[in-house]
Amino acid sequence: MKISEVSEKYGLSADTLRYYERIGLLPRVPRNSAGVRDYGEKECSWVEFVRYMRGAGLSVEALTRYIRLAQEGEDTAEERRDILIGQREMLKGKIAVLQEALDKLNYKIDVFYGKMRECEKNLQERA
Repeated sequence: MKISEVSEKYGLSADTLRYYERIGLLPRVPRNSAGVRDYGEKECSWVEFVRYMRGAGLSVEALTRYIRLAQEGEDTAEERRDILIGQREMLKGKIAVLQEALDKLNYKIDVFYGKMRECEKNLQERA
């Protein structure tokens, strides 16, 4: 598969795929005789894995470390688990911040709506 096909299939830009390959998130993609990347089943599986893990909230840095450890073998399973746990905690923190922002916004909407209703009532009484 050409990079454009992989890009379309997985919803990642060609630039992102090249970047991921350059920083080691994806293995080197074989090239055809014209020097064009030729993604096979193995490379596509890696793209799918990276996309899934990024979608799960893993940072590029954490995922790069995770993949390097995975390539070292089963002896690194505990370290990889620790990376995932750390990323989960970071994500929980982000969720908490977002929840607080949502709560504040909901409060503002409720207060605004209450004041608007009060204003509307006053206007109706004056009419």
